[in-house]
Amino acid sequence: MPKHIVRLLLLMATVGVVVLGARFYFIDKSFGVYGHYRADAVAEIAADTPIYQGAAYCQSCHRERFDQWSTGIHKVVTCETCHGAAGKHPRLKPPVASDMRAHNLIASSRYDKFELSVPADAVKLCTLCHEKMPGRPAIQRQIEVNVHAGGQACTVCHNPHSPKIAVAAVSQTRKAGDVEAGKRKAARCAACHGADGVSVNPAWPSLAGQQRGYLVSAVQAYQTGNRRDPMMTNLVKDLTEPDRNELADYYASLDCKSAGTNAAATVVSAGKAKAARCAACHGADGVSSNSAWPSLAGLQETYLVNALKAYQTGARRDPMMNGLVKGLNAAEIGQLAAYYAGLKCK
Repeated sequence: MPKHIVRLLLLMATVGVVVLGARFYFIDKSFGVYGHYRADAVAEIAADTPIYQGAAYCQSCHRERFDQWSTGIHKVVTCETCHGAAGKHPRLKPPVASDMRAHNLIASSRYDKFELSVPADAVKLCTLCHEKMPGRPAIQRQIEVNVHAGGQACTVCHNPHSPKIAVAAVSQTRKAGDVEAGKRKAARCAACHGADGVSVNPAWPSLAGQQRGYLVSAVQAYQTGNRRDPMMTNLVKDLTEPDRNELADYYASLDCKSAGTNAAATVVSAGKAKAARCAACHGADGVSSNSAWPSLAGLQETYLVNALKAYQTGARRDPMMNGLVKGLNAAEIGQLAAYYAGLKCK
């Protein structure tokens, strides 16, 4: 047999051996059992951790937030919509007391590695659903992003797990006896706020017809130090919860009287334009629809100026108000005060 034929046969045999060896070495043994794929891949995919785990996966470790979410209007938005897929976020078994330290160390190392994100820009995230635009269902709350809350983070006012803002956490029922009791207790307030709740001093607010929930929370703020005023703090320090409610009942039952303003029409007009950012809480006409927030229509101009400045300096502490007024200058504060003072109270 010619040598070149022998060489060719040897080469062919060598290639055949290499191909057969590669077939067994590189190709999985389960390939082709069911079709043109690895049969073992089916079981591996089935055993792999799902990318999305569902809201129930978060319940054991985040019970409080889960309860807020599951009973609120946001339950149609699952946890992973905002925090990302939980597929690689481990859920540890609840530890026994004796093993708490070890459990915490393990949890720390594992959760640091697979920690889910907490959205930093709530405005950008929330407006994906709540920015006002044509065609969106009216039941889905919509906002004008540029004017709503002065562009502040949504979480200043809203709990992201249950974002609906509730009316002040005080009873909305009122009995005649409560009003009478409140009238007796209001004697201590009459020197500044008027015998009928209408103040004659422009630096002190009229309380007649004011929102009941707001009156309760305002007194509480003086008691806790979130509002600092020596006179008010001393006057309300001994008031109990029933006292606060009865005083609020009394003043809310009275007829209000607008203070009015002597400011020029241009000043009032400028204030009206700036008040667009305040309307969501205080009403388009200065009359709040939520008992938790005060009506501003008809309040004394000087008082409104002083109140806004107090939020700027921190003498009054409220995350929403502190953020809204921090950029206002003296002229703008005066314009807002003139506008609200000139409105008719209701």
